[in-house]
Parts: sequence; structure tokens; C-alpha cells
Amino acid sequence: MSDEQNNEQGSGSVLGKSKRKPLLIGLAVGVAAIGLLYFAYDTFIGSRSVSTDNAYVGGDNAQVTPLTSGRVVEVLVTDTQPVRKGQLLFRIEDSDQRIALAQAEAELAAAQRRYGQSLAQNRALGASADASEAQINSAKASVASAEATLTKARTDFARRQALVGSGAVSGDELTTARQQLVSAQASASEARAMLAQMQAAAVSARRQEDAAVALTKGTSDTTAPEIRQAQAKLDQAKLDLERTIVRAPIDGVIAKRAIQVGQKVQAGGVAMTVVPVGHLFVDANFKETQLGKVRPGQSATLKSDFYGGDVVYHGKVIGFAGGTGSAFSLIPAQNATGNWIKVVQRLPVRIELDPKELQAHPLRIGLSMDAEIELTDAD
Repeated sequence: MSDEQNNEQGSGSVLGKSKRKPLLIGLAVGVAAIGLLYFAYDTFIGSRSVSTDNAYVGGDNAQVTPLTSGRVVEVLVTDTQPVRKGQLLFRIEDSDQRIALAQAEAELAAAQRRYGQSLAQNRALGASADASEAQINSAKASVASAEATLTKARTDFARRQALVGSGAVSGDELTTARQQLVSAQASASEARAMLAQMQAAAVSARRQEDAAVALTKGTSDTTAPEIRQAQAKLDQAKLDLERTIVRAPIDGVIAKRAIQVGQKVQAGGVAMTVVPVGHLFVDANFKETQLGKVRPGQSATLKSDFYGGDVVYHGKVIGFAGGTGSAFSLIPAQNATGNWIKVVQRLPVRIELDPKELQAHPLRIGLSMDAEIELTDAD
């Protein structure tokens, strides 16, 4: 190779090195500028909010469960049908409930009659006790009369017995006086026995009255225990009859209708579900690294894949789930292994939606949402 060729190659390498240096400097400046822009965005713009597309519409469904058993005779709604609170959903055959109601009405009437009979019996026992006590006074008078007769008979007998020796009283008169004394003693004993019997009968009659009155004391024809029991059975029968007509517990849309006409349903079985489309929320699953500044009360904006970006919903954070999704899964993650790899977890954040916006643009449970929370709002 000639000296001229060597000089040309040397000048070319020097020229290449002189061009490479400005390029490297420009590249470094560009990378630094990009890093600075990202830092500025993250500090002044990105740090003001957190967002996720892992969010879904949820709601507190109302399960319609009949509270009485029977055969379904009419179903007035079907899946996807909107209903209002109190609207008739289906009816259950009510023949058994009507029979039970008639029986309960009859039992209440019988209980009221028995109570009235008890009151009448109480009055009768009271009158009987009063009559027994009145007879006591008559018996006392008889005892007093018998004792007076006995006293006279004793006096007459003693007087005649004293005169027997003088001959002023004959033996027949003394015998008669003795017989009168014995008769007066017997009459007095009989009167006293009759008095004791009358007193015992009066006490027994009064105690019978007290025992009968104790069953109704402090009660009326509405508060007596047996009447209240019969009334409660009647109220239950009326309630069971009313429960054969099942109405919507809330406003919403029918979902999962599980009954047909002619089917026998059991009390407590789920017949259908009512979804409250006017009171929905969003569970947004944020990464744990995003939640350091998220607080309840912060505002949020949401977009639904159902309507696209043209419809924006507004809501606010109302709380956090009690654990991550993996913590409540059927098979929780077991990280105590030698090949453990750390995975960023997600925690559901519940966002309440504006009912007016839901009314204007209805959503359904399970739809996907994009959620963004403003971190600059006050807690």
C-alpha cells in the first residue's frame, strides 16, 4: 500500500471519530431529556391520579325467596324484565293457607267464648261464696237460740230438782225437765256443728272463687293468654296467606328466574334474583404499589367498555376490601417455597357511582370499567 493511500485512511478514521462524538453526546442529551420529562410527568401529573382497567361493575343483588311453601300458579315476570318495588312477581296456590286461616279464626272465637265463660263462672262462684257467708250469720243465730234454750232448760231442771225433796215437784215434772235439758243440749250441739259446717263451706267457696279469678285477674278479652295465643295463630295464618303473593323487594331487573308455573316451591328457596341497576358500584382492582395515597372520599372518573369513551361516570371511593383477591381464593397462594417469585398483588377498591348518571346510562353487573382516582382530593 502506498503512503498516499495510508494518509487517506488515517484522515477517514479521524473524521469518523470526530462525527461519532457529537452523536453520542446528542443521544445522551436525548435520554436525559426523556428521563427528565418522565420525572416531571410522574411528579406533577402522574402522581395526581392512579388508574386501572381491571375494574368491574358490581351490585347488591336481592334474592327473591318465598316464605311459604306451595305450588306456583302464576309467574308474571321473566328474565331481563325491569320491575318496581312492590310489583307482583308470582303467586303460590293459597288453598292450604285459607283453610288454616279459617281454622285460626274459629279457634280465636272459641277462646273468646271460653274466656267469657270463665268470667261468668267467676261471678257465679263469688255469688256462691257470698251466699255461704250469709248462711253463717243464720247459723250463728241458730246457735245463739239453741244456747238460750239450753240455758233455760238447765235452769228449769235445776229448779225442779231442788224442789223434789219438798214434794213441790212431782217426778213426772222432773223427768220432763230432764228430757227438755237433754233435747236443748242436742239442739245446741247440732247448731254449733251446723255453724262450723257453714263456716268451712264459706271458706271453700271463697277459695274456689280466688282460684278461678286468678286465671283471669288483670286480663281482658284482648289480653288473656289463651286469646292472645289464638290471635297470634290467626295473625300467622293471615301472614302465610299474604306470603302466597310474592312482590319485588327493590327496583331492578329480573335475573336468574328459577321457577315455572306448576312447580312446587319450598320456603327459603331462591326463586329469582332482582339486580338493582340504579344502585351499582365498581370494584377496581388496583396494584398494591398504587394505593399508598388512596383514601375514602376521593373522587374518581370511570369509563365503560359498554359505552366507550364518550360516556364518563363520576364516583367516589367508599372503602377497601378486607384482603387481596388471592387471599380469598379457593386455593390461596403458598409462598413458603424455595422457588418463590414475588408477584404484585391487587386490592379491590370500591367506588360508588352517581345514581343520576346510572339512570341516564344504565350498566349491568359484571361489565368492564376503566377507573381513575384523583389523589389530590382531600381525605
